[in-house]
Amino acid sequence: MASDTTLLTVFLKHDQSQNLDTIQGKLKAAEWWDRFPPEGVEIVSWTVAMGFGQIVTLRVPPHLLPVVNVELERSAWGVFTTECFPTYDFIPVRERIKERVRNGGQ
Repeated sequence: MASDTTLLTVFLKHDQSQNLDTIQGKLKAAEWWDRFPPEGVEIVSWTVAMGFGQIVTLRVPPHLLPVVNVELERSAWGVFTTECFPTYDFIPVRERIKERVRNGGQ
């Protein structure tokens, strides 16, 4: 159920002092591709932003937030600089605002 989860957007910034082969080797050694995201966490989107890194949005049950954090520390650090932000889907809000403006509101 969506109300039992929260969205978490994770910025995985590339470490440009390392080339792709080095990065892929470190991710493989850390079992990144098998361990992230942890069991019970859903990938909503995973985007590559050239020159920046990767942007991952996860649907996370609150009790698994510490597990996500530990997994990032265990397998992403040393490859990526990470930033995490609780997020929400703005599309329904945008649609309500758009309709309100159409009807003369702000």
